[in-house]
Amino acid sequence: MGRFWTDATGKDPKRAYRFQCVLPNLGENGCTWFITSVSKPTVTISESKHTYLNHDFYYPGRVSWNTISVKLVDPVEPDATAIMCSAIEDAGYKIPASFEQTSTISKANATAQLGEVEIMQIDSDGGAVEKWILHNAWIKSATFGDLDYATDGLTNVTIEVRYDWASLDAHGATAGVQDRAANVGIFQQQ
Repeated sequence: MGRFWTDATGKDPKRAYRFQCVLPNLGENGCTWFITSVSKPTVTISESKHTYLNHDFYYPGRVSWNTISVKLVDPVEPDATAIMCSAIEDAGYKIPASFEQTSTISKANATAQLGEVEIMQIDSDGGAVEKWILHNAWIKSATFGDLDYATDGLTNVTIEVRYDWASLDAHGATAGVQDRAANVGIFQQQ
């Protein structure tokens, strides 16, 4: 078993700043170069409680994948705000200019705007260490940043992404970790 804190010749641990996120159908190169942060997928398993006399017993229920947040810097060219607004419009949202406007957002159109979202952690050489793929992902919400005379920071766009499930491809992970992930049954090895 490698010990990264005592063996300088071994593999580095996964680092939070070594990542790439790709939203393949948005903008140039899937917006990869202007994504500044992304949350990794999280899963929640509901529970059912059964009470018998003085005791409570809990049983696992349904699996639910939670939304992720993607933060992008908003450059002038390409314009991240315009890209997100266009994606929402292309998903089916139309400004109600008249009562004849009856189109609505569909899942097929919404998922087509993002494509198969990938979140990849990389090592110091740029090789993939871990890759998450979000299936049937779509934009649930978009926040177009705050303006403030007191700061000279960059403007950001933050989107919340909903998806049906995520699959994990653990490149370079130890066999034990891969075996445990495969045995869980909700993680799909590529």
